[in-house]
Amino acid sequence: MDHKIPLITTLVAGFGLALILGFAAERIKIPALVGYLVAGIIIGPATPGFVADVSLASQLSEIGVMLLMFGVGLHFSLEDLLAVKRIALPGAVAQMGLATVLGMAVAWYWGWSWGSGLVFGLSLSCASTVVLLKALESRGVLESMNGRIAVGWLVVEDLATVLVLVLLPPLAGILGGSMADTAAAARPLWITIGQTLLQVLAFLALMLIAGRRVLPWMLWQVSRTGSRELFTLSVIATAIGIAYGAAQLFSVSFALGAFFAGMVMRESEFSHRAAEESLPLRDAFSVLFFVAVGMLFDPAIVIEEPWHVLGVLLIIIFGKSAAALALVLAFRYPLNTALIVSASLAQIGEFSFILAGLGLSLGLLPAEGMSLVLAGALISIALNPVLFAAVEPVRRWILQRSALARDLERRGDPYAELPTSTERKYLEGQVVLVGYGRVGKRIASALESRGIPYVVAEQNRELVENLRKQGMAAVSGNAADSEVLVQAHIKEAAMLVVAIPDAINVRQMAATARTLNPDIEIVLRTHSEDESAMLRGEGIGTVFLGEEELAKGMTGHVLQRFDPRANAESRIHSAP
Repeated sequence: MDHKIPLITTLVAGFGLALILGFAAERIKIPALVGYLVAGIIIGPATPGFVADVSLASQLSEIGVMLLMFGVGLHFSLEDLLAVKRIALPGAVAQMGLATVLGMAVAWYWGWSWGSGLVFGLSLSCASTVVLLKALESRGVLESMNGRIAVGWLVVEDLATVLVLVLLPPLAGILGGSMADTAAAARPLWITIGQTLLQVLAFLALMLIAGRRVLPWMLWQVSRTGSRELFTLSVIATAIGIAYGAAQLFSVSFALGAFFAGMVMRESEFSHRAAEESLPLRDAFSVLFFVAVGMLFDPAIVIEEPWHVLGVLLIIIFGKSAAALALVLAFRYPLNTALIVSASLAQIGEFSFILAGLGLSLGLLPAEGMSLVLAGALISIALNPVLFAAVEPVRRWILQRSALARDLERRGDPYAELPTSTERKYLEGQVVLVGYGRVGKRIASALESRGIPYVVAEQNRELVENLRKQGMAAVSGNAADSEVLVQAHIKEAAMLVVAIPDAINVRQMAATARTLNPDIEIVLRTHSEDESAMLRGEGIGTVFLGEEELAKGMTGHVLQRFDPRANAESRIHSAP
């Protein structure tokens, strides 16, 4: 047997070491991604001992990029982004611009060219969506308003970075790098950029027009076979095939091609199944992507250039966070939201690696720059859980010691209180409905149809504005704050209905409501059996578990159909 098997040894070393170090990272409460990067460092050429095949690892990482971006596209919701567009769009653009300027400033101070500084600054400006999603999920706030703002902000960053990835190759020559296409280098710059944008637009048109029809039809045909492996194969082949075809036919990056493949597939009714079936393979190759990135890192940079590493960390953790904090507060959101968004952005990840790697291949970014980006990613990702844990203590500390912060918390907001013209029926004996999402909207519709007055308390100020335009009673703010419930007239309300799965603030909402109105009835929503049992044990109110209520409804329907006694009772109750 031929034992010269670099592919197998690279896979064994990469997966094995990533498993051990990823497990160790999770045990000490830091993201497993840090362990994967360290695994790559250990088997990389910069450290002694076994060295994996860098070329093979690079190709495997390209597959990881495709599947990673395909997964991002599958979860990309234009509706969710539009719900927070007024803060996410200008906030993300302004924050990325500031971080890029800071990166260019330190690069200029180090003597780098302005093209290198631009790529370096852009690499530091985009946070990791993967790290953010895991952080929000672990704290149970992914579906909260703060979580949606943070995710929407990063989606805008991702889209902006994708645009940079498209434009960077044709601009490489003027930025001081090298262009892979020598024919393009001889053409005027505006022609090169125009051709690139036309190719991208042609690809997008093909995906949005033909892809929306072909991909769902294809998945439907494959699903009719009843073969799970064929369905999984069709999803993976689609992701990789479209990414490769986009690169070969339209000169579009693998990342962009895979992203739009996922986004178009999301339009299919099989999108959830596609995400579920492809998840194991996406996770596996994503691990290889981070391992391959770690192989490019030279640990000596931390010892040889400690001040450079410190400068990078200051930009990532403090520069970006401070900019986000100021921007969110400027949009009149509460301090808690500003701190959560700031913590979300205080790290860099997968897009930074992709962008830095492209800059390195185009001769725009020096090898030291790639190592600095990797060092900043490793340290910032490791510190990110600490920053999230510090959000609430920091908020309390700031409010206790800063009169300005307290004034900002109490500042006037036209949607933070009901108008003086609000009818009396909304001020006494009403239902206070916290949250106007998928569940809250259905509850509100049922109340409306029966003529039961209600007041909506919702964190999304844009949604509150729209509700006011429709003539509905609504106040903006976090219902965990007593002032929001006071403005919703909780003292005279008959019932508090919490329609959001907010495991952190639900007790505070209930306690505030009980303090202001001891006789109020409280109805809570939860998705966790443990949380449901705990809330019921504490006697906070009537608790509804989503899966439990769904099972009851479906069981009732089945029994009514097949149980003669249920049918007989139904006929008796329906008789005139």
